[in-house]
Amino acid sequence: MSRPRILAILTGLAVAATFAVIMPMTSASAAVDCVPAWSSGTVYVGGTKASYNSHNWSAKWWTQGETPGVAAVWADQGACGGGGGTPTPGTCNYPNWAQGHNYVTGDIVRYTDGNYYVAEHDNPGYDPTVSTWYWDPYTCSGGGGTTPPPSGSFVVSEAQFNQMFPSRNSFYSYAGLTTAMGAYPAFAKTGSDTIRKQEAAAFLANVNHETGGLYYIVEQNTANYPHYCDASQSYGCPAGQSAYYGRGPIQLSWNFNYKAAGDALGIDLLHDPYKVERDAAVAWKTALWYWMTQNGPGTMTPHNAMVNSRGFGETIRSINGSIECNGGNPGQVQSRVDAYQRFTGVLGVAPGGNLSC
Repeated sequence: MSRPRILAILTGLAVAATFAVIMPMTSASAAVDCVPAWSSGTVYVGGTKASYNSHNWSAKWWTQGETPGVAAVWADQGACGGGGGTPTPGTCNYPNWAQGHNYVTGDIVRYTDGNYYVAEHDNPGYDPTVSTWYWDPYTCSGGGGTTPPPSGSFVVSEAQFNQMFPSRNSFYSYAGLTTAMGAYPAFAKTGSDTIRKQEAAAFLANVNHETGGLYYIVEQNTANYPHYCDASQSYGCPAGQSAYYGRGPIQLSWNFNYKAAGDALGIDLLHDPYKVERDAAVAWKTALWYWMTQNGPGTMTPHNAMVNSRGFGETIRSINGSIECNGGNPGQVQSRVDAYQRFTGVLGVAPGGNLSC
């Protein structure tokens, strides 16, 4: 589509993923020593060990910012004693917040008042009770385990998300998506359980197509970059002629879309469009902004298309219009439809009618 122009990329096959489960620690005397503690800011490659919540963990593949015991990338190596893996007091065993510590989107901490907070954006240790743009309250429960990221009643579990996107870039985390959903609480929470699952599958299927299975963060065709500046706008292109290329899950592009999305989200994306490729929560929010508020070349928002049972085909029309629909590019349309049918299968819901456009 032209506003925003969407990068169309085919995805790979989906494979199953499972949660790693935190097991209760038996006793300090029976446990092996803990390896160096896991850090959300450290890059781990396959086979690298880290300790967290009194267990040693082994990375299955490249990972950064994905919490052991929550993300499927980590394999539980058993209980350990000593070192940096000791759980903090409280029912959720998340670490205490530390001023000056670098946190990434999705990190969960226990504040000094005993309450828990999840990082909505990367930050260098801002106070969760003061910097509410960077932190959101997080509800914990249970006797010593962890709860899923703050998804509320989101119909897609983290295990299902990982199954849908087995080769995703770690930038596109489940926690980043569920945190960003706070900006648009009606997303995948409107109507019956069937409609909610169909909308979630439709959104993720289109996102899958735009990013090659949540792999690409920025548009790969750099030759297009200079074309996304509409100088006729009164505000022009303050970040530069070539700064407004496609980024994020929906591949947001054009200066006027960056301005509109930024205005809606309270973020100055016109002057700093690069934030969409640096901050996962912002990237997810721009995708939800388009999905929930923009008709694009269609006649309705993708959200309204799904909650009003107009069918998945109407979401394609709202994203890419005649570029793909009405015979424009049937192969690309079918790629989106295939992903949608695969994802509804993962969620155990019928895809409904009007799948094509």
